[in-house]
Amino acid sequence: MARPKPDLPPAAALRALTDGEHRLAVRVTPGARAEGVAIEDGRVLVKVRAKPEDGKATAAVIGLVAQALGVAASHVDLLRGATSREKLLRIPPEA
Repeated sequence: MARPKPDLPPAAALRALTDGEHRLAVRVTPGARAEGVAIEDGRVLVKVRAKPEDGKATAAVIGLVAQALGVAASHVDLLRGATSREKLLRIPPEA
């Protein structure tokens, strides 16, 4: 059975939560049953199936945020939080 597509908010909603330097703070839940990106109370919550070992969950978060923004994962940079649930990402400016 195929996995369902992750729930993703509109890219504009994510971009609205960035600061002036295009940084986006996210809270991660690794090892979740379903993947998705949600915005609750002005915070970005990302759920990924990957376990928090050897950077797998971080890579999954970057890929999921990039998918939500409609950009390549290589354009999303991890600034802080490689081993933390709280991560700070730099996303590309809107073209």
